Amino acid sequence: MPRRPPRLGSALSPTRRADAEVRAGLDRIRAEYSVPGPFPAAVLAEAAGPAAPADGRADLRGVPFFTLDPPGSLDLDQAMHLERRGSGHRVRYAIADMAGFVRPGGALDAEARARGVTLYLPDANAPLHPRRLSEGAASLLPGRDRPAVAWTIDVDEAGRITDVDVRRAVVRSHDRLDYAGARHDDGDPRIALLGEIGERLIAAEAARGGVSLPLPEQEVVHANGGWALKLRGDLATEAWNAQISLLTGRAAARMMLDGGVGLLRTMPPAPAEAVARLRLAARALGVAWPGGSSYGDIVRALDPSLPGHAAFLHDAAGLMRGAGYTAFDGEPPEQPAHAAVAAPYAHVTAPIRRLADRHATEVCLALAAGRPVPGWVREALPGLPEVMQRALRRAADIDHACVDLVEALLLRDQVGEVFDAVVVDVSADRSGGRVHLVTPPVFGRCDGDGLPLGERVKVRLEEADPARRHVRFSRVA
Repeated sequence: MPRRPPRLGSALSPTRRADAEVRAGLDRIRAEYSVPGPFPAAVLAEAAGPAAPADGRADLRGVPFFTLDPPGSLDLDQAMHLERRGSGHRVRYAIADMAGFVRPGGALDAEARARGVTLYLPDANAPLHPRRLSEGAASLLPGRDRPAVAWTIDVDEAGRITDVDVRRAVVRSHDRLDYAGARHDDGDPRIALLGEIGERLIAAEAARGGVSLPLPEQEVVHANGGWALKLRGDLATEAWNAQISLLTGRAAARMMLDGGVGLLRTMPPAPAEAVARLRLAARALGVAWPGGSSYGDIVRALDPSLPGHAAFLHDAAGLMRGAGYTAFDGEPPEQPAHAAVAAPYAHVTAPIRRLADRHATEVCLALAAGRPVPGWVREALPGLPEVMQRALRRAADIDHACVDLVEALLLRDQVGEVFDAVVVDVSADRSGGRVHLVTPPVFGRCDGDGLPLGERVKVRLEEADPARRHVRFSRVA
């Protein structure tokens, strides 16, 4: 879940600092978090080898798959084809088959385990696999034959899974769409159908008790001649696309639980006392919480652009903690579900960018075919939760550090100026809290007794230190 609350006001706020200053800060972040550099020669040599042979794969090159990703993406893990079937739908989801390129126990396999995930910084990424694979031979780029793992999932009119099949295939993506250009009102029947399925799956998630917080993610981009903070995640197409991935992850988790072996993405339910505290916050913020309504029901009714609602969503994000990976072989885990999904769930849709997905996918392929799970997968499963938690923690820390750097650079010349802000958190001793500015979209510590949670206030910028990546405000009386 994103650490930061939704911002009010402008989405882009460029800083005119020279590229050299920003890039120097990013280089310091790379060093601080030991971001991997170039791949060793032995890894590159393995990556230059051929993919696994196409023998035995289903030929799905005639299916008009398309990809939907952020603009400019080259590491394309997924391609989809959607169709109506009676009152329900059929979802075909082709996933890059990284196991067709990575030899178990080889140099590439070991390097991927050391990296865990692709790390994204504003000026460059540190890929999980060499670019020849991640942005070339394994990526589901349009017009090219690619080895893939093809999921076929049927859902009924209520968004419930009725049938699942998964097998290796050869696919060819016919088109490449991006979130910025693919709108539900542009007349593209593929996007219209994605919206139809996505909304059904969102409704089914709500019926299960799942929660998707409407918290746009803050990212650093190079725009308008400078560096900027941009909010993303508020496009309907992104939410619908995410539901297709969640659908596949739920299908995979059920398959693994039925088969008695696998790797789940889990999150425990929020403790009762945490929900009780959130009810008190709702009362203080003027957010109605009728009896019998879950906090998911309340979240879905909120408008993140309203100050009180934004503060409540900030608090609600605190209930979604403890996400991790759970490996099992034999007895299923006592707590197999992911609380936000409100169902068992697994990561299988991003193997180019995430190590765990390759292993979980191999489990599903073996179970679907009635074959034993490969020995190299079974041996790796127990250690993967720790490997992935470490990798994801580093990725999150790097993301936060990059945002903090640009926030400080953005405001460095405005120390002493007064801004409009919304109070989104208050410390236990009420000596301060956290605010986010109406514009530019910056979040920071604010000193001042009795900050009014969920209300607009005037704040003065007291400190903006790029070296420490630190921004601090004080309330203006």
